[in-house]
Amino acid sequence: MVDELIFDFCNMYIYDNYLIVVMKEGVTIMPSHNQVLLNVVDTYFKNKRFVYITHRINSYSVDPAVYFETSKIENLEGFAVVSKDFKAKSNAEIEKLFLNKPFEVFDTLEEAVTWAKTIIV
Repeated sequence: MVDELIFDFCNMYIYDNYLIVVMKEGVTIMPSHNQVLLNVVDTYFKNKRFVYITHRINSYSVDPAVYFETSKIENLEGFAVVSKDFKAKSNAEIEKLFLNKPFEVFDTLEEAVTWAKTIIV
């Protein structure tokens, strides 16, 4: 791991070619939260391709409009959701429709990291 960032709505774990995000319980992710992601991308992944992995340990809501902005991040190569919860996985399948990037759902963090490494070549 390169760095750990703690925000009021999430914790981000930065690695060389991907980041793992754990949202905090009960938050609602809005398009305004994308500015934090853009700042992190500019700091850690400037001119470098990466994959965003969200580890859905906690229960939270996502405004699908977030994905329209996230899709504009040119060096974002893929988006992964990790959860064993049926509802979280079902929501992710709907969220997939709003993101114009490769988007996969996994049961384990290890599977998501392996996938991330295969699409960053």
